Amino acid sequence: MELNAKIPPGPLKDKWNYYKDHAKLVNPANRKKLDVIVVGTGLAGSSAAASLAEMGYNVTAFCFQDSGRRAHSVAAQGGVNAAKNYKNDGDSVYRMFYDTIKGGDFRSREANVYRLAECSGQLIDQAVAQGVPFGREYGGYLNNRSFGGVQVSRTFYARGQTGQQLLLGAYQALMRQVAAKAVVLHTRHEMMELVVVDGKARGIIVRNLDTGEIERHTAHAVILATGGFGKIYYLSTLAMGCNASAIWRAHKKGAFMACPSWTQVHPTSLPQSGAYQSKLTLMSESLRNDGRIWVPLRAGEERAPNDIPEAERDYYLERRYPAFGNLAPRDISSRAAKERIDAGFGVGPQKNAVYLDFSKAIKEQGKQKIKEKYGNLFDMYRKITATDAYTEPMMISPAAHFSMGGLWVDYELMTTIPGLFALGEANFADHGANRLGANSLLQACVDGYFVAPYTVSNYLSGEIKAPRLDLDRQEFVDAEVSVRAQLSSLLEIKGSKTCDHYHKTLGKLLYDYCGLSRSREGLLKAIQGIGELRDDFYSDLKVSGEEDEMNGELEKAGRVADYLEVAELMCRDALSREESCGAHFREEYQTPEGEALRNDEKFCFVSAWAYQGEGKEEVLVPEPLKFENVELAVRSYK
Repeated sequence: MELNAKIPPGPLKDKWNYYKDHAKLVNPANRKKLDVIVVGTGLAGSSAAASLAEMGYNVTAFCFQDSGRRAHSVAAQGGVNAAKNYKNDGDSVYRMFYDTIKGGDFRSREANVYRLAECSGQLIDQAVAQGVPFGREYGGYLNNRSFGGVQVSRTFYARGQTGQQLLLGAYQALMRQVAAKAVVLHTRHEMMELVVVDGKARGIIVRNLDTGEIERHTAHAVILATGGFGKIYYLSTLAMGCNASAIWRAHKKGAFMACPSWTQVHPTSLPQSGAYQSKLTLMSESLRNDGRIWVPLRAGEERAPNDIPEAERDYYLERRYPAFGNLAPRDISSRAAKERIDAGFGVGPQKNAVYLDFSKAIKEQGKQKIKEKYGNLFDMYRKITATDAYTEPMMISPAAHFSMGGLWVDYELMTTIPGLFALGEANFADHGANRLGANSLLQACVDGYFVAPYTVSNYLSGEIKAPRLDLDRQEFVDAEVSVRAQLSSLLEIKGSKTCDHYHKTLGKLLYDYCGLSRSREGLLKAIQGIGELRDDFYSDLKVSGEEDEMNGELEKAGRVADYLEVAELMCRDALSREESCGAHFREEYQTPEGEALRNDEKFCFVSAWAYQGEGKEEVLVPEPLKFENVELAVRSYK
């Protein structure tokens, strides 16, 4: 099968306008006849549901949380990028486009990335109109700061709570439509299966998490905005409920999965302190604006950080990447930290961290200025560690964070199943092999507010005569039977090991062999280990409770079952890509200086994977990447 990205013709800067000018429309009277399902109510889901409902479509939205405000978008801290050039430091739409292409190590589509940069300014205007309290300068103008991988200040922020504030804006827009009865919102409902009728996405099967009841829902189009699957590593910055199940079950119905092994490890997380932990705490990348990262020059150092003289400190990012210093991109910063830790220079009780030091910034700017910028982050650090970061360096460590991979989508954000769209982190579209900081919130909002209203309408223009489907159709019956069979099979194993046991074991396998660095030998070990773990899971899993009741263990069991399959595809994807690019670092393919070594001749493509059925290996379908506006170059931040 040949993939068609449906990229509009014309110059790069005109492609999105060309698409909007030529997209098919649905008149207001006909929109009332068309139904759209939105799964997920984070930034991408809430903004899409609210926007489509405002246009007149009948929207039904689902989330497994008890409120859309609890979507994991709320956890994003540092900011959202936009090419407004408020600092007059040379920023532009093209520069933001280039930084994002380069940051992703030239492994993303030019057209999608340019649209992201082009729409970024509109998002800031939208958010301000909603009342998002972005940081401002003394005169009242919106302020900016820098994030990794760029040399300008284009990040708009609301202290260390940017995701929360943007989500409140999207949530209030969503709830306005709920109050207007334009959106029907189902909280505490989890998508269990996609229903495909005549080759098109026409509905979903969901489970009411409070009662265990299985429900059928139909629509003319389905939007998945269910976030990323970094929680597959168990220890990650993601909330416990984050999962891959919605996109994975869509994948098994025919939606291709793209680049699943491209998972970002964030350089500034709090280090693991014990085996009892179920997640790690993110510390915003914005801290690297003023914080300096270092380790002692002497391996196995036992002195307190303030007792180590300046001459005995190694500011390794400033040393290795002088042009960008502490604001080197995330993949590079994380690998550099791991290299120092593995070499014996780690700090902390478990020697698994590096220092993030604000003493120089406090001396130059004053404690009050630093408090204004990062006060809530310093408070959070003190509550968790009982350490005052104003007087002693923070300790940070890399942690699994973001999925650049996801469902393959075309320029319209539609998957290989007609009528099924994927927005935000659920798709692969904008970030290539490494996401730049503060582009995640941007992608989620741009997809939901500005892209989906055009592209979904373009698709629905061809569905005006399609009737609402009878929920007793055989496709819905078969899908529900399949869901009930899976739930029953998990409950009937009656083994001795919990879901958390299997999730932790899987996470360690992936961290060791498909994490910050990978190798052929390690990936083959991982694939074998995952297969053995999956066999044990289906023979010795213990799930207490019943199917027709609130059952958190049953929820987890379904998600871990999916993770075991996703993990194998991640490793096969990493094994097939015999190069290093961005967050995908194959140990066999590196420069003498230890940097990523791309192979543009053989691997300048997006890896899209087609599901072939239970127990069969997936088929790789490459989408070649064409670069007409940037020159492929070795990514350097030195």
